[in-house]
Amino acid sequence: MMDKNRWYGLAIALFGFMPLAWTQSLVGFSALNQSKEQELEKQFLELPKSETFKNHLRELTREPHLAGSPANVRVADYMEKSMRQAGFKVERPPYDIYLPTGPGEIALELVTPVRMPLNIKEFVLEEDPFSKDPNTQPGWNSYSGNGDATAEVVYANYGTKEDFEQLAKLGVSVKGKIVIARYGGNFRGYKAKYAQAAGAAGLIIYTDPEDSGYMKGLAYPEGKMFSESTIQRGSILTLDYTGDPLTPFEPALPLDGPQKVARLKPEEVKGFHSIPVTPIGYGAAKEILGRMSGKPVPESWQGGLPFTYRLEGGPKLTVRLKVNQPKGMVRIENVIGTLEGSEFPDEWIILGSHYDAWEFGATDPNSGTAMLLTLADALGEMARQGMRPKRSILIAHWDAEEHGILGSTEWVEQFRDELNRKGIAYFNADGACSGLSFGGAAAPSLKSLLLEATKVVPYPKSQMTVYDHWVEKAPNKLDGPGIGSLGGGSDHLGFYAHIGIPSLSAGMGGPTMYHSAYDNFNWYETVGEPDFVSGPTVAKVMGIMALRMANAEVIPFDLSRYGKDLKLHLGTAEKAIKAYAPDYSAQKMMEKAEVLRQRAEAFHTLLSQKINSKGLKKADLMIVNQTLLSMERAFIDEKGMAYGAWYRSLYASSDPYSGYASWMLPGLQYEASLKSTASLPDLEARYLAAFQRLEDKMNLLNKLLGLVR
Repeated sequence: MMDKNRWYGLAIALFGFMPLAWTQSLVGFSALNQSKEQELEKQFLELPKSETFKNHLRELTREPHLAGSPANVRVADYMEKSMRQAGFKVERPPYDIYLPTGPGEIALELVTPVRMPLNIKEFVLEEDPFSKDPNTQPGWNSYSGNGDATAEVVYANYGTKEDFEQLAKLGVSVKGKIVIARYGGNFRGYKAKYAQAAGAAGLIIYTDPEDSGYMKGLAYPEGKMFSESTIQRGSILTLDYTGDPLTPFEPALPLDGPQKVARLKPEEVKGFHSIPVTPIGYGAAKEILGRMSGKPVPESWQGGLPFTYRLEGGPKLTVRLKVNQPKGMVRIENVIGTLEGSEFPDEWIILGSHYDAWEFGATDPNSGTAMLLTLADALGEMARQGMRPKRSILIAHWDAEEHGILGSTEWVEQFRDELNRKGIAYFNADGACSGLSFGGAAAPSLKSLLLEATKVVPYPKSQMTVYDHWVEKAPNKLDGPGIGSLGGGSDHLGFYAHIGIPSLSAGMGGPTMYHSAYDNFNWYETVGEPDFVSGPTVAKVMGIMALRMANAEVIPFDLSRYGKDLKLHLGTAEKAIKAYAPDYSAQKMMEKAEVLRQRAEAFHTLLSQKINSKGLKKADLMIVNQTLLSMERAFIDEKGMAYGAWYRSLYASSDPYSGYASWMLPGLQYEASLKSTASLPDLEARYLAAFQRLEDKMNLLNKLLGLVR
């Protein structure tokens, strides 16, 4: 038997790149339309180019462009011009958000035993012209409290809920002290939340070299890793809802617009942090940690600096931390491009990435932005050649994501009803082209779409497809690539967890200068991804998915994954609850999940039979697609989660303790985290009702496709 690599080599030599997936059937397409789609896709794959991606990225990252700044407006202008030239209709919906207007005044210094100001900004590097830009800001944490504290120091590892609990068990009090914690383990805002709850006077967050520094590889500019002055900026907003702090559940429409929106006063918002918080690099952190004199930390808390880490600094070591961060109303705007569908313009496939950055944003977010502009160029060219998608494809560039997923959330809240009628799927591309390692996370119904798309896209400079590369990384290659479950941290959250539009996030990654001033075009071009091949590669994967969603006669959701994934997540939740309530059983929900699996299998069998026959009437087809479009909405529960009513999906949410992690079946997960059984009867009833709504939709689909019971 010829091995796979030799077969690829022969195929490429004779025919050019020819993935095996071209011979496979496409879900949702008749045989006739599948042939047309595959020919269209082959033409599409020729269009996204590295040079196009590189040029877009260079233009997007010429200057620091924080949300609300004139520089960010210039970036929006460039994106609008680019998409209009590609043939997209472009809108720029504005919002007025309660935001910090900048880092304000930050001071950090050792007071005793020596007076020493500590560095709060990246070094100027001869090798990096962007580091000389006078408009770069010091490291800062958006939505920090204001204050001026001089106090002793406590080290809190990653500053997780468990870390603060461990400090208490060790008899270490943080009350009235300044906590220093390293990045990682949770969203930085929860470090601030737990420090404040424990009585801390302030919080310093730093990147440890064990996590992203010389212990991982060469530091920038020689390599890709954090240097001693590299500082991760970021928001610390942790409210029990997402979006503008003053307009929960409602869009923050412009103050000078015709439609008025009720706004809270800032002092009425519950959950703003009151303690000063600031980030630093590990060079500055070394000056604090190296002078601490308390008991050694637990072994797992030891970081990568060349000394023993201590729990407390002792009375001889004091640090001053001052933050005075002004906040006010800031105008932001999303940039939404629409390539209108030729047959079903009111059915939307939405792709998006934010475009605001802490500084230059070469990887996060603008590698994703540049990729989407490259994709828009390709789709626009296809349309000019007479290959316009049948459904509308929207490409969205969100503002103010870095401060708390604000721009996309306000858009979702403004167009909630329209999205419920028209929104098929959302694909997120935040920082999607940051390296050469492909990965993704998706709603159950989109996992097969992602897998199949990667089978027809070449992996750069190889004889493999992206799928082959992805499989090579899998722990068990026989099981195929691992697709993650979506959590928090980016712009899919409003679509997926608030209104129930199935979402995915995919891209190519690697080490980056995350949220630092070194995340710039020089880093990208010299050590990050110098060949600029990830951009066109991801554009091809995203484009194939969007085109299949747009052109399929039947929306190509994989309904069979609902039952399979639900059984997996129910098993996880049941195990967590049984740990403290041994008699608990999720059997009723398990049985319902199995019914869903069976109904979905029946649907896919019928669909494959009917789509190539004359048994699928046009009127029925419209109902089938409208039912499929609304499938994920079955999980939306108006009551919402106990930890925040804005999070309305019973299926998926971000972890309310870490902010980033994915929580599947979050109602059950939260109850388990409390080690409680009080709400389990109510939760089980709500889950069974959602499963029934899902089954009802599947039964309707099967009836329309000819299954009569």
